[in-house]
Amino acid sequence: MMPPIPPSLRRARVATAVLFFVAGLTLAVWVVNIPAVEQKTGISHAVLGGLLLLLGLGSFIGMMVAGPLVDRIGSRRASLIAVLVLIVGVNLPGLADEPWQLGGALLILGLGTGSIDVAMNDQAVIVQHAFGRPIMSSFHAFFSLGGGAGALLGAGLQASGLSLGWSLGTGAVIAGILAAKSYPALLDTETENKTETTAGEHTAIDTPGVRGRRSTSIVLACLAFLMMLSEGTANDWSALHAVDHLGQSDSAAALTYGSFAAAMTIGRFTADFVVGRFGPVKVVRAGSLLAVMGMITVVFSPAYVLTLIGWGVFGLGLSGIVPQIFTAAGNLGGANRGVVISRIVGAGYLGLLAGPAIIGWVSQGIGLTFALVLPAACCVVGVILADRVAVGASTIGEDPIDVTSERAG
Repeated sequence: MMPPIPPSLRRARVATAVLFFVAGLTLAVWVVNIPAVEQKTGISHAVLGGLLLLLGLGSFIGMMVAGPLVDRIGSRRASLIAVLVLIVGVNLPGLADEPWQLGGALLILGLGTGSIDVAMNDQAVIVQHAFGRPIMSSFHAFFSLGGGAGALLGAGLQASGLSLGWSLGTGAVIAGILAAKSYPALLDTETENKTETTAGEHTAIDTPGVRGRRSTSIVLACLAFLMMLSEGTANDWSALHAVDHLGQSDSAAALTYGSFAAAMTIGRFTADFVVGRFGPVKVVRAGSLLAVMGMITVVFSPAYVLTLIGWGVFGLGLSGIVPQIFTAAGNLGGANRGVVISRIVGAGYLGLLAGPAIIGWVSQGIGLTFALVLPAACCVVGVILADRVAVGASTIGEDPIDVTSERAG
């Protein structure tokens, strides 16, 4: 029987979930205000598309900077810095009047989103190690919840007639309050490879040697790229596919992404239980296979309802995969865990950005419907390489760790 979870560790779990929620909320508040920012600055869609590349560039730079920073000062303090940059960054587009100002604002916003991505995932790995059972997927589910809450908040503020600046600022203030409340409960450090259990014993995280670590990290980065490329496909092309292929209205087509997003959220809240029961390898393999089945259903579906089901199955399959990849990245251990996580998260982010563009290029030659075979092929790779997420998995399910001595005072 597992000993009771210390209250400090329960608080750390809630605090980490709040970080994920804040990241999702802040990003969504920005997204729903993009049309207002475009109108305020007087730019075209083409110029906006180019400037959004700066957001992606800033995010990637933020991830690469956050990795060494996490290794140097810990993810607790790195999270605080990242949240501060994020809160400042989400306000700046509302202050921009010229394209160059908006470009600078998006670069800073990207730095915040990228750095919080790495810091909060590192914190999640620490908390999961301490809990001794799978909880990573639930953290990612809170990111999805934050995105939904941010979209509703942004839409509500716009409907109330508030200006762009007040709309973004309100979202930033709420994010700041939540982050400030959660910060004291975050865990400060974790002894890598050796942690103190409640019984006073020690357990080692089973990781490969240096060469094995390098090859495993490359495979995990490739998996992150392919799985998040698949996710990005749903984000940007699901609704358009329903319009082009099935002749649906815009409102009906929007439900295809809603089906995907809802299934992703539900799947992430249930994936931890499944991982605890069957292990991360089976979750990644079965999830990848389920995603393949869902996407093939979408490609060959002649009916709107069946297409909705296909996107839902696709989202359910993908929901538990990326959290296991990030967990495995953290379990690789070593003094540069933050750097390893930043590289794998960064690879996933590149896939998320590249996916919609790649599908767009491929669709020019073979049509959008058959271009969607590409994410199905990506998920086939997930079936084949699922065993690489097993690194460190033996520690999950052990007794929880007493981390009260590792918290900042």
